[in-house]
Amino acid sequence: MIEYKLCRSNRKTIAIQVRGQEVTVRAPQNASKDFVEEFVRSKENWIRRHLEENRTAEKKKSDELDPQQKAEMYENARIVLKRKALDFAGQMGVSFGRITIKEQKTRWGSCSSRGNLNFNWKLMLAPEEVQDYVVVHELAHLKEMNHSPAFYREVEKVMPDYRLWQKWLRYYGKML
Repeated sequence: MIEYKLCRSNRKTIAIQVRGQEVTVRAPQNASKDFVEEFVRSKENWIRRHLEENRTAEKKKSDELDPQQKAEMYENARIVLKRKALDFAGQMGVSFGRITIKEQKTRWGSCSSRGNLNFNWKLMLAPEEVQDYVVVHELAHLKEMNHSPAFYREVEKVMPDYRLWQKWLRYYGKML
């Protein structure tokens, strides 16, 4: 049986969504567990095909760049993200230490307690607004070293539409 996350709502139909390697079944509130499991079983081939396509696409993406291209992406990230950090830091009234570009599996950026910033080079594959969001997010940690409402107010002061880019990153980030 395929593992899936079940989300019940006031919908009238049942649906399956495959994002990356995550399967979500959206079902009406009154749908029985047996009905949901039978539906998933009936769509097992379709689900497995999409999981495999996503796995192949993810692997292909990571294999697409040769060492020279990857080196260029690192350098480009260093230049672009540093410029953005300097610009946004001025707007936000903060200062930071050094910037390091890395390749991380699960993080787009981080801010140390010493004010040093780390960014994932793969941000260069994302829309510019996503890059801006990650930079602003990390700079906001220089004011609030947490993810409290006060922290997100700092982000929102500079990027009122940050939620849109945060969602973009959650949804599409795995594909970068």
